[in-house]
Amino acid sequence: MRLRLGLPKGSLQQATFDMLARAGYQVSLSSRSYYPTLDDPEIEPALMRAQEIPRYVGTGALDAGLSGLDWILENEADVVQVCDLVYSKATRAPARWVLAVAQDSSTQSPTDLAGKRIATELVNVTRKYLAQRGVQAEVEFSWGATEVKVPELADAIVELTETGASLLANNLRILDTVLETNAKLIANRDSWQDAWKRQKIETLSMLLQGALLGQEKVGLKMNVARLHLDKVLSLLPALRQPTISPLTNPDWVAVETVLDERTARDLIPELRRAGAEGIVEYPLNKVIP
Repeated sequence: MRLRLGLPKGSLQQATFDMLARAGYQVSLSSRSYYPTLDDPEIEPALMRAQEIPRYVGTGALDAGLSGLDWILENEADVVQVCDLVYSKATRAPARWVLAVAQDSSTQSPTDLAGKRIATELVNVTRKYLAQRGVQAEVEFSWGATEVKVPELADAIVELTETGASLLANNLRILDTVLETNAKLIANRDSWQDAWKRQKIETLSMLLQGALLGQEKVGLKMNVARLHLDKVLSLLPALRQPTISPLTNPDWVAVETVLDERTARDLIPELRRAGAEGIVEYPLNKVIP
């Protein structure tokens, strides 16, 4: 038995392969192939557009896949949303589909777009967004290069952004956020009811989430004299409690903990001043809570 897994090609492809590698799966892809190989013979991956993966998972052509909430909603796909995987090609934050107009446009709110033309790849979600606000506008599908269509070809666009840099570079102004989205591991409902496939999907979910959490965490090791131990411990955050191990010198202990990477820079000098010595910071591949 094998698990058919859809992986997104395009902008998310390398970030996905990197995440799988940190999770312990080695992925290889020959040129012009849409079928990568995974070093787990029980998983059969296929590379395809993220926009299509929810549809194929929903119909059972795939058992599971990685795609975004945006494309799940756009396809109205009936799938099991197994877990959130907040990663993207540029940042570790969710991306946004935003409603944008030209910088010099007189449009100040979504209601000002009544009777106007909006270009987007996310047609169904955009139509629902407008309907919820009582706005009747023409929403047309954009095949790409959506930012350049304002103002000659469209009055506004709904486009995906992570940093907003591309919109700014194209002289566009954001009116509103239509949808915040992030990648998800999704499963076909029948596959989710199959005991073997469900366990395989749950294992994949655990390892992928652990890989993403590992990106945000680092480990710290240090030696601490017992007389300074309470002061050092008062500074340390941890997933549970720091690990304390005796050294050959009975007056000293080794302390090890896991913490957010962004806090380590400021914390290490405080630990040194509190009496910690031999402080070592090291990266983590996975963290499984």
